Order: sequence, then structure tokens, then C-alpha cells
Amino acid sequence: MVELDQYKYELSTFQKPLVEVRDSLDLDNKLKRIDELDKSMEEPGFWEDPEKSTKVVQLAKNLKDTVNSYKELEQQYEDIGVMIEMGNEENDPSLVPEVEEMLREFKEKLETMRINTLLSGEYDNHNAILKLNAGAGGTESCDWCSMLYRMFCRWSEKKGFQIEVLDYLDGDEAGIKSVTIQVNGINAYGYLKSEKGVHRLVRISPFNAAGKRQTSFVSCDVMPDIEEDLDVEVNDEDLRIDTYRSSGAGGQHINKTSSAIRITHIPTGIVVQCQNERSQFQNKDKAMQMLKAKLYMLKQQENAEKLSGIRGDVTEIGWGNQIRSYVLQPYTMVKDHRTNAETGNVNSVLDGSLDQFMYAYLRWLSTGSKISEDQSE
Repeated sequence: MVELDQYKYELSTFQKPLVEVRDSLDLDNKLKRIDELDKSMEEPGFWEDPEKSTKVVQLAKNLKDTVNSYKELEQQYEDIGVMIEMGNEENDPSLVPEVEEMLREFKEKLETMRINTLLSGEYDNHNAILKLNAGAGGTESCDWCSMLYRMFCRWSEKKGFQIEVLDYLDGDEAGIKSVTIQVNGINAYGYLKSEKGVHRLVRISPFNAAGKRQTSFVSCDVMPDIEEDLDVEVNDEDLRIDTYRSSGAGGQHINKTSSAIRITHIPTGIVVQCQNERSQFQNKDKAMQMLKAKLYMLKQQENAEKLSGIRGDVTEIGWGNQIRSYVLQPYTMVKDHRTNAETGNVNSVLDGSLDQFMYAYLRWLSTGSKISEDQSE
């Protein structure tokens, strides 16, 4: 049958990518590591340290999930081949839609697994801390900031990630001046690091009485949430600590006390804020954790080129610095200026469909890293 022969050929083109994914996952070493972890869990006294044992159990689970996912993908590949042969032998056209659906699912899972092999950075599996700042443009930029905030929240919901609002500042008339959120989920930082930079919106502004097109900018900074105790020296005399009243949604506690904390690291100009926790002490602890993470990565950037992409400084929020443009008028398009990935379905993107751009960025990052390594040899 012609259709099944076409599917057979298409399936054969995935044989090499399947092997490449297996090699990238380094399954043999993962299986050895799983065996080591399983044996360590059987040792006397393993459960006496709950914190350590929990980490070991979680690591073993993650490794087993990866191995099982690949084995399922391999089995799926074989099942499709068997189904195609069966359909040809029996000349049964009723199997064509089933083979088509199986092949579609296989391609989606293979692509997802290929992308996951690119999430191998030191902090890619961490939670992410994402901060949005409205640029020049007043109410229009603040409205754009609120649109991006919704976009990232919708994307997180689709991924099954949890959102915590760490800091929130309303716009003077509408929208958001700045907001800092923590996105909790495996590989949250690995995905969201693609969003770091300036996002540009072009549209006919609802706040412009003349109905003219207007361009607005919002900067996005993304950091991994590093919980472990970092070896970073912070001198008290280098810090300016301010307290202020919380703003935004937060229940009865909000605005009653000056529990929100802003810490400025004077030598570097780094500013971190937190108003999420109920007490001033908790907010200060979280803000200090964020500051140490930023200083640690700044130090890593200076000393190791391989970490240079972990936190590019967000430059001036304006023309010439945007990583992505969102055009609503006179035509509709979202285009990433680093990877050239684009789509005309702006509404879908603003509703959280960001995977196309994130995947393109990860592939671009991987290719760029490989080129750099080749040139250095």
C-alpha cells in the first residue's frame, strides 16, 4: 500500500536520530549509576539522614524515568514498524489512520526527548526566578509587562509548574511596573533561560487617543534558584537594606506592615526584592539567597567561559537590544531575533505557547557552543 510504504520510509529516517538521542542520554552510565544508588539505599543507616536520603531517592527516580522514557520510545518505533508490515501483508487500509497517529505521537515524544538532552547545563534542572521590568513608555509599557506576566504564567500552567510571586509593583494607571516570580518545576530554568533579554511589542495602543502604532519594551531577567549554601562572601558594609510595604495580591497581611525587603549590593549595583513571605525575616533570607546566587554566577561568568550564558546582563530596555518582537499591527508576527524562529499566531504565543521559541533557542545554543569549541581547538 502506497500510504504505508510512505510511512515506512518516514519511520526509517528516525533511526539515526533515535541512536543520537540514546548516545546523548548516555544510557549505559545512567544504568550503572542507578545500580549504585539502589545499592546505597539498601545499606544500613541510609534512612537516618532524611535530607540526604530524599535527594538520593529523587535522583534515582529521575534517572529511571529518563531510561524508561527512552525504552518506551524505542518500543514505539518497533511497534510502528510491525504495524506497517502487518498492514502491507494483510493489505488492510483500516490500519493507515492508526499508523499515522502512532507515528505522530512518536515524532512528538522524540522531539521532546531530543530537547531534554540539551538541558544539560549545571543549573538547567533548577527552579527559575524570573523578573519583568517595564521600560520607558509609561502605561503602555506597564500593560505590556502585565501581558508578558500572564504569558509566562500560562506557559507554566501548561507545563505543570508552580508559580510563586516574590515581588510585585503595580503600574501608576494600569498594568505592572515590575514583578518577580519563582517558577518551580524540573528544568524550569533550562527552559526559561531562553527568555532573558528585552521583549518588544508593536501595536495600536489602547491608551493612545490618536490610535497610532506604538512600540513598547519590557526586560526579562532569568536566574536559577540555587538553594544550596553558596561560597560567596558578602560584606555588610556593601549592602543597603530597605523595607517597604508589600503591594499587589496577597490577602489581609499585604500593606499592613513594612515586611517587604529590598537589598542593594552597592559594588555591583545588583538589586533584589522579596515581599512574598509573611515576615520581614523570611523575606530578608529569601532576598539574600537571591543576591548570593546572582553574585555567585557573576563570579562564575568572570572565571569560566562555559558559564557565560547563565546570566547575560540585561541592557537598556529599548531599541536595538530586543531578543524577540511581538507585532500586532499592521500584521501579526512573533519573531526571535537570535534564532529567526517566527510564527503568525501571536495570540497563541501570548497565551503561553512558547515551546517553539524555547526549543529553537536550545538548539541554537547547542550549535553555537559546538562551533565555539571547534574554533578553540
